[in-house]
Amino acid sequence: MKCASIKYLPVILGFVLFISCKNGTAPASNPDPIFSSDPRLKNITEQINKSPKDAALYFERGRMLHRLRIDTLALKDFKTAATLDTSQAQYFSAVGDMLFENKDVTGSIEWIQKAINKNPEDPRAHLKISKLFLCLKDYPHAFSEINIALRHNPHNAEGYFLKGMVYKDIKDTAQALSSFETSRQEDPDYRDAIIQIGLIYSSKNNPIALKYFDDAFSKDSTDVMPVFAKGVFYQNNKEYEKAKEEYRKCVLRNSRYVDAYFNMGYLLMQEDSVEKSFRQYDIVTKISPLNAPAYYNRGLCNEMMGKTKEAMADYGQARGLDTVYVLPKEALKRLGVK
Repeated sequence: MKCASIKYLPVILGFVLFISCKNGTAPASNPDPIFSSDPRLKNITEQINKSPKDAALYFERGRMLHRLRIDTLALKDFKTAATLDTSQAQYFSAVGDMLFENKDVTGSIEWIQKAINKNPEDPRAHLKISKLFLCLKDYPHAFSEINIALRHNPHNAEGYFLKGMVYKDIKDTAQALSSFETSRQEDPDYRDAIIQIGLIYSSKNNPIALKYFDDAFSKDSTDVMPVFAKGVFYQNNKEYEKAKEEYRKCVLRNSRYVDAYFNMGYLLMQEDSVEKSFRQYDIVTKISPLNAPAYYNRGLCNEMMGKTKEAMADYGQARGLDTVYVLPKEALKRLGVK
């Protein structure tokens, strides 16, 4: 689980629109061309124009917009639904979910709490708010909300998984492993729990971790994180050729998996394959042009190849992207740049 990770959503519609949805109201007719871009959106927008006080229509359109990754307008519709019909906990919960995805954890707690107030028996809402407390490192409240959900349903796999995440965060590995195992017992296909078990065994250099990573990958081959985790296991155990093979598998399946390029670059640099290492970091700068460590590492490769001018440019770029990043500053100082 990631805290409002959250990862690469197309929020091109802009901050101004996000702010404008605060009041949760919408006009009967919306001229935004996005609502004509999809037949389903066009149809439900026409229904909204005919029945502008129907909260369920706004909620359904919000769900459509969210599936299309048009989150700014989705949030506006969810807020409108909650304003028009204050009795539906799911409307408040949807706003809370969207705010969480957009890294507004404090605002999210407020809306999820409203959902709980509407339906105190909803275990999903209690688990949602426990995630928010975990992000805020408010562990007592996180445990409290999880326990409420588990009292409602003692076989809730997600509840035990979240307990494991809290224990992991407070460095109680034994309790974390126990909770993840319980989660998997309740739901053998709970992939996140399987990955976490693998990561714990990997941290202990126990090769049984590989079995868990393979199991997780078999359940969803679109997510290469378990493959990358296998590479890290091999790398930590100095089985570098096996590690590189796993990193290659990562980028073959997901050419934008930055961490695999980084680790491959590091291994190649240790083998004195500096030109090959350079290519790995160069790829990252193309995929993620605001990634300061990528420029720093590319600069290091340039410096090792005797390309001082190019190295200075890369170090300067890294310093400009992250002013608190120490390594490029030290590198520039080493090359005589203040």
